[in-house]
Amino acid sequence: MSTWNYVVTAHKPTSVSHSCVGHFTGPQQLNLIVAKCTRIEIHLLTLQGLQPMLDAPIYGRIGTIELFRPHNETQDFLFIATERYKFCVLKWDGEKSELLTISVGDVSDRLGRPTDNGQIGIIDPDCRLIGLHLYDGLFNVIPFDNRGQLKEAFDIRLEELQVLDTKFLYGCVKPTIVVLYQDNKDARHVKTYEVALKDKDFVEGPWSQNNLDNGAGLLIPVPAPVGGVIIIGEDTIVYCNGNSTFKAIPIKQSIIRAYGRVDPDGSRYLLGDNTGTLHLLVLTQEGERVTGLKIEHLGETSIASSISYLDNGVVYVGSRFGDSQLNLQSDATGSFVEVLERYVNLGPIVDFCVVDLDRQGQGHVVTCSGAFKDGSIRVVRNGIGINEQASVELQGISGLWSLKSSFNGPYMYLVVSFISETRFMAMNMEDVLEETEIEGFDAQIQTLFCQNGINDLLMQVTANSVRLVSCTSRELVDQWNAPEGFSVNVASANASQVLLATGGGHLVYLEIRDAKLVEVKHAQLEHEISCVDLNPVGENQQYSSLAAIGLWTDISVSIYSLPALELIWKENLGGEIVPRSVLLCNLEGVSYLLCALGDGHLFSFLLNASTGELTDRKKVFLGTQPITLRTFSSKGATHVFASSDRPTVIYSSNKKLLYSNVNLKGVNHICPFNTAAFPDSLAIAKEGEFSIGTIGDIQNQNLCTIPLNEQPRRICHQEQSRTLAVCSFKYNQDSMEQSEAHFIRLLDHQTFEFLFTHPLDQYECGCSMISCSFSDDNKFYYCVGTSYVLPEEQEPTKGRILVFAVEDGRLQLIVEKETKGAVYSLNAFNGKLLAAINQKIQLYKWMTREDGLHELQSECGHHGHILALFTQTRGNFIVVGDLMKSISLLVYKHEESAIGELARDYNPNWMTAVEMINDDIYVGAENSYNLFTVRKNSDAATDEERGRLEVVGEYHLGEFVSRFCHGSLVMRLPDSEMGQIPTVIFGTINGVIGIIASLPHDHYVFLEKLQETLVKFIKGVGSLSHEQWRSFHSDKKTLEARNFLDGDLIESFLDLSIGQMEEVAKAMAVTVEELSKRVEELTRLH
Repeated sequence: MSTWNYVVTAHKPTSVSHSCVGHFTGPQQLNLIVAKCTRIEIHLLTLQGLQPMLDAPIYGRIGTIELFRPHNETQDFLFIATERYKFCVLKWDGEKSELLTISVGDVSDRLGRPTDNGQIGIIDPDCRLIGLHLYDGLFNVIPFDNRGQLKEAFDIRLEELQVLDTKFLYGCVKPTIVVLYQDNKDARHVKTYEVALKDKDFVEGPWSQNNLDNGAGLLIPVPAPVGGVIIIGEDTIVYCNGNSTFKAIPIKQSIIRAYGRVDPDGSRYLLGDNTGTLHLLVLTQEGERVTGLKIEHLGETSIASSISYLDNGVVYVGSRFGDSQLNLQSDATGSFVEVLERYVNLGPIVDFCVVDLDRQGQGHVVTCSGAFKDGSIRVVRNGIGINEQASVELQGISGLWSLKSSFNGPYMYLVVSFISETRFMAMNMEDVLEETEIEGFDAQIQTLFCQNGINDLLMQVTANSVRLVSCTSRELVDQWNAPEGFSVNVASANASQVLLATGGGHLVYLEIRDAKLVEVKHAQLEHEISCVDLNPVGENQQYSSLAAIGLWTDISVSIYSLPALELIWKENLGGEIVPRSVLLCNLEGVSYLLCALGDGHLFSFLLNASTGELTDRKKVFLGTQPITLRTFSSKGATHVFASSDRPTVIYSSNKKLLYSNVNLKGVNHICPFNTAAFPDSLAIAKEGEFSIGTIGDIQNQNLCTIPLNEQPRRICHQEQSRTLAVCSFKYNQDSMEQSEAHFIRLLDHQTFEFLFTHPLDQYECGCSMISCSFSDDNKFYYCVGTSYVLPEEQEPTKGRILVFAVEDGRLQLIVEKETKGAVYSLNAFNGKLLAAINQKIQLYKWMTREDGLHELQSECGHHGHILALFTQTRGNFIVVGDLMKSISLLVYKHEESAIGELARDYNPNWMTAVEMINDDIYVGAENSYNLFTVRKNSDAATDEERGRLEVVGEYHLGEFVSRFCHGSLVMRLPDSEMGQIPTVIFGTINGVIGIIASLPHDHYVFLEKLQETLVKFIKGVGSLSHEQWRSFHSDKKTLEARNFLDGDLIESFLDLSIGQMEEVAKAMAVTVEELSKRVEELTRLH
């Protein structure tokens, strides 16, 4: 049974709702704070650009964020209010680098009617109070006391019921708000009120302004000494204040919802409109008097949801509909916008499909993302992409190294070692890799190590010698031979040092001095040596003062000093598996020792580069075969490649080690090979194959974007024709009215180039799309369901089902069937086609006429829905997600060829997506951002119970889910326990891609206990409650979460300090290693 579900985010929200700028982390540090619905990001502005400082989850959907500076403080505080009426005030603790909660509260009102126009949170410029407009007819006030602490909140009645915007005015003796509202005749006006804190009431304000532009929707208060307010309409911009100054300018019709103040005195503002145009509004002043307004067109950006001016002409544009941007106004007049950096945004994900292009059991999620002109198709895949540039069959490779043409030159040679010989390859003049000779090297023996040495030398270590060869003449310069009766087993070298282990625990240390190999030291260790490393981690990149050594028998890793070969630190690893590879490395300025075992486990330690001390021991599980570690660099940063049956890249982000799987199977050896023909590349040896590949972005997800410049609505993949089909539409803004044109576009599924476009009729839009075949016809077709959206109709009364075949890269219309409503959903159903048309479920069968043409013939249907928006099928069962009547289960009866209702959920849920986890459990998402699961009671005793779908799980996701789909984001390895767990992927409007995994009961019970334990150790930002946040919450009810686990919280266990991990493990009565291993297994689900 899959009643027990684990919900986790694979791709965090990327849609930006708010942003603000201020001195939050220090008096001299300028910060950009970005809100992404349920997460908050804090960035620091540096000369190199924006540097991330914190990315933290918030237990709530952020309604408003504001920075403010209380009296007697040197840095800003952050106020956050959530959509469920909780608020908190945060301060940055510079010593611990974390957020401190100053105050927290709840301003919900059981009887209030939530505003239709969204929450508004504002702070008085003189820090006397915070004002919130959350419910119609109420203004909530949270006063400050003299010390900047919040006092008890109170409500003030507000006569204006339809408030569009409200702001505090600057430079007023008493706190004064300005309210933009609409009256019951749809006219819009502005009014001011003074807040009398003692009387807890409003006093009529100094001025008001009636009958504004009908599209007025945004207020911008102007700082003192000028004061007053700018009112932004759709056709005009107006400035007015208490001294009866009134200035207006006409603008080209547009909807402006985002603004950013450029100058502290408020003389210039950036405005962003609904077409993605950036304007500059200038107030011309004489003294303290505004004499006029000017507006300038700056250029195009993403469609802005927030605008924050940073410094020196740099502005951050946050977007819900496209990528957020860091822009530069290039010249002094600011007539041009240049994009400095893009921050990827997948939101809103309206639809997606899971495509396994590499046929490796790992899904790529192909999404319909963005809206309006920022619409795009995004391909998201997990792990790091390595694109093979060239490959050749080669059996039995036992080692791989790259050598440069001179010490500081480009990579030139590849050394490929086999059991009994070594081959050399080089890049020729035509940039082709061909076999070559390096005369001074021994080619008749296996190579153990190769390296570029100082003084332009090349070094080769074999079982019986170390050879030094000149880069230029390729001739032997010097040679060290192993003593009689001994042979070298393992070796490591850097530019000036060589460390060798010969049998019986003998350790020999050589240095290169004046192009000669000098034996400096010899030591006898107590056990056989299994691996060595002397990669420099200190200041000097050519010389290491530390060596790492792994031993057999006592299974340990030690740090020795050089040149003395004295033991500094020894760490027993425990267990029976030998360390196979050690590596000293420096990532993001932090030194580490990595030690890989023969069974796929990896230990990581923090290394003190001056004392050689090891701390912060952690163990992770990367694969099941021995691991070989190797450093490489990509885009100027150093990373580590762990070759094994599940190759992994180890990289550092925010000084924390992260592990990302690579889209290759079983890698035995790699080495960097960065040449003009193959930039940022690696040479890779797999079982029986040698290849060169370029490496993609080092991060857990790699993304590719196909900009459409129009809005995609539905997407579908057809393996047989190697294509993708997309329903999309484009806005055409004419001088007077705007129209939409809808299309079905065909794309190649590998290159994503457009192959063909089929335009839909006027007013017709694509609603659903699938790829399927029919009984007695093995061809695959694209079926598209459409509706005619006519301006005068409440609900569509007409639609079509179009069946296309792909022929020679074109869409050929085979069958067209008219319907009496919108075709909201299509499913392949036992060789037939199941359609949801308005309130009816209709089944069509595929008929071949006498003339050889095909047609769709109606077989049977089922009424009884308000609007059947979503359908999923399995066998003869059909699950329907209704507009407002939750989930119902239908069954198709072959004998009667009829569809009947078996059971339904009687809760009033407004559905946004449904999926069948298995035959008996169905998951649904509804419009209050909750998930729930229902179960079919087929073995219940009475008809009434059998006719009811029992709700077995409830959870508040905090995200609007637009689609569920079976599939996996990672390669499924049959040998691991997690490989057997079924997963459903979901996509949301904020750009989240998440996973719901159905766990076995014993797993669930263990993780539920872990979640309860972690809640005590990991406090939510602003002390917001995790339990309240995850409780199922809608207008009607709030219920505790059940049978769902919060994977994001559980996986944050891996971010804890070792001390906290030990406390959690103690409370769970298991070891830290066991707990870490179980949580890491879960991270492999995504």
